[in-house]
Amino acid sequence: MARVLAITNQKGGVGKTTTAVNLSASLAATRQRVLLIDLDPQGNATTGSGIEKRTLEKTVYQVLLGETDIASARVRSESGNYDALPANRELAGAEIELITFEQRETRLKSALAPVLDEYDFILIDCPPALNLLTLNGLCAARAVLIPMQCEYYALEGLSDLVQTVKKVRANLNPQLEIEGLLRTMYDPRNSLAQQVSAQLQQHFGDKVYRTVIPRNVRLAEAPSHGLPVLVFDKNSKGAQAYLALAGEMLNRIAAEA
Repeated sequence: MARVLAITNQKGGVGKTTTAVNLSASLAATRQRVLLIDLDPQGNATTGSGIEKRTLEKTVYQVLLGETDIASARVRSESGNYDALPANRELAGAEIELITFEQRETRLKSALAPVLDEYDFILIDCPPALNLLTLNGLCAARAVLIPMQCEYYALEGLSDLVQTVKKVRANLNPQLEIEGLLRTMYDPRNSLAQQVSAQLQQHFGDKVYRTVIPRNVRLAEAPSHGLPVLVFDKNSKGAQAYLALAGEMLNRIAAEA
């Protein structure tokens, strides 16, 4: 059965979508069966996977409203070698429409049930806000992967996010836990980054991934070509870092077994 991870942080610009796309491609490169779900109305994970979002007839929007199922709406990312449940601007209207639905926080979880056995990993790219879409991601997931920059404001946002996870666990999804914290856009020459990194390791211990994602131009360029960085430039520091992260995750899972 698939390991379902919500990639989330209420702070924007921390590398959520970059992580979702490139971790999906890196896990796929290790022969894992991967489904990437784009839960952000901006649809950046969709375009980053090489999928043209404007021509889509079925997206995660129709899945959440119960108008179609995941098997019918998913699209193959040929560049990343994984399946994607895409999103476009239609998704922005889902929040208003879902308000009248019963069990509106668990619509995605219910939709995922029939395909859980088809994948090893299901990664959910959540929007940078605590809204009904993010709640659907948190209710569907078994664990949360938190990408974050090593800066002061990120620590404040992290404490809010930890409280949110606790509330969701208490009220909606008792299984939910923090899978790991991923340091992104890391510059080892920055003394503040080093201090924040040390604080994270002190407070969260082995929940902090050993793998660190560096600041890397190729990581920033890859989405404009609709490619994961592993395809765009497999020798770049960014590509190597996400491959290392996939390996670290798989090793952790093997150690748990």
